[in-house]
Amino acid sequence: MDKQARNDPRALSSVIGSPIDSLNWKQALHRLSNWASARQSRYVCICNVHSVVTARQDEAFSKAISEADMATPDGAPVAWLMRRLGVTNQERINGPDLMWQYCALAAKRNESIYLYGGQQSTLDILQEKLMEHFPGLKIAGAYSPPYRSLSEEEDAAAVESINASEAGTVWVSLGCPKQEKWMAEHRGRINAVMIGVGAAFDYHAGTIKRAPVWMQRNGLEWLHRLASEPRRLWKRYLVTNTLFIWYAAHQIWLNR
Repeated sequence: MDKQARNDPRALSSVIGSPIDSLNWKQALHRLSNWASARQSRYVCICNVHSVVTARQDEAFSKAISEADMATPDGAPVAWLMRRLGVTNQERINGPDLMWQYCALAAKRNESIYLYGGQQSTLDILQEKLMEHFPGLKIAGAYSPPYRSLSEEEDAAAVESINASEAGTVWVSLGCPKQEKWMAEHRGRINAVMIGVGAAFDYHAGTIKRAPVWMQRNGLEWLHRLASEPRRLWKRYLVTNTLFIWYAAHQIWLNR
């Protein structure tokens, strides 16, 4: 972690071993705005139940979260556990809403954003949707990388393209844990704030339907995703949710 990141004052809470920032929406957006204005090389992890459980099993991923400049509590259970451990009124700071709110700010600030990840067809729709909702928004570039690992030359070209765009933020949609590892590897090379937002590109483009607001507010967004893609997600939610309950119960017991 660079000296600049270490010196930033942060209030952190351990969520089954992962350091998650205790903050509200205003503070999260303020940090992003300040870093983007200064074109600082930073990265932000949006952490849900799957993230914190995976961090206990994947050392490289755990390191990426631990060394992030900001790690927000995405999943409702993550925010709940933080409140249970003493963080008063901790809110859920999720990827899709963070991206949407920041795009509104960027449009007012005449600040450019960059989109990295997702399928090209999704990126095309996403850019249209964003420009429709935020007419003043500057989308400096969009890149859909191949599923395979990039060669050194391809990666260098992508970095050069992002830096040349002068975007203040790079919104990264590569999926967990790939996007977190990618951001960690590129801090110090990309002169912008990188934010890993998972399926946010698909949600905002409309290629994947997001859960109704009442489900989001009641911590049931995972259930909507499971119902939408049962064959792909049933094992993930069965295993990670069960493990999270076990680890959370153990942490609460130790902190009582």
